[in-house]
Amino acid sequence: MNKLLEGIKKLRKSLIRKKVDKRLKEFESFKKRDTKEWFSELCFCILTANSKAATALKIQKELTSKGFCEYSLNNIRKTIRKNKHRFHNNKAGYIVSARKHIDIKDKLTKLIKEQDEIKAREWLVKNIKGLGYKEASHFLRNVGCKNLAILDRHVLNIMKEKNFIKERPKTLNKKNYLEIEKIFKKIADMLNTSCAELDLYMWYMKTREVLK
Repeated sequence: MNKLLEGIKKLRKSLIRKKVDKRLKEFESFKKRDTKEWFSELCFCILTANSKAATALKIQKELTSKGFCEYSLNNIRKTIRKNKHRFHNNKAGYIVSARKHIDIKDKLTKLIKEQDEIKAREWLVKNIKGLGYKEASHFLRNVGCKNLAILDRHVLNIMKEKNFIKERPKTLNKKNYLEIEKIFKKIADMLNTSCAELDLYMWYMKTREVLK
C-alpha cells in the first residue's frame, strides 16, 4: 500500500482524529451561520492566497466580520500590513471589492443544496477578485462543502513525494487543477473519506497543525 494511504490510516486511529472531526463539525456549522460570517470566511480565503493560513487567521480575528464588512479600505490595508502580510494593497482592494457580494451565503446556498459544488466554485472564481480555484475550494470547504480539493503547496508537495503526481506544477491553471483534483478524489475514494477530511490529514502531515 502507498505510504500516504498508510500514514493517513494511522492518523485516523490516533488522537489527531478528534481534532479533525472537530474541525469538520465547525465547517458543517456554517450552514446555520449568518451571511456576515460567510463573508468573513470569504475574506479569510482571499487572504490565504500567496500567504500563510496562520497569518490570514490573525487578520480575520483582528478585523472580525464587522471589519471586513464595514471598515474603510485604509483601515483594512493597515491591519493587513501590520500583520506582515504580503500584498496588503491588493488584498485590501479585493476585500472591499467583494462587498458587492456581501450576501454570499444567499448566492451560494441554492447551488450547494443542489449538490453542485463545482458550479458554486465556478461562480466564485468568475465573480470574486483574488480567488482562484484553490481559494474558492478552500472557502467552500470551510462553509461545509466536502467534495473539492484544496491544492495548496503542502498538498501538492505530498502528492509528488508519494508518487501520485510526477511533478508539482509551477502554476495552476484550470486544466491542471482539475486534472490533479481528479487524482486527489481517487485518493479520498481509496480511503473511503471525503476530500475535506483528506485535506486536513494531508495538511497535518506537513505542518503538524489542523487549521482551517
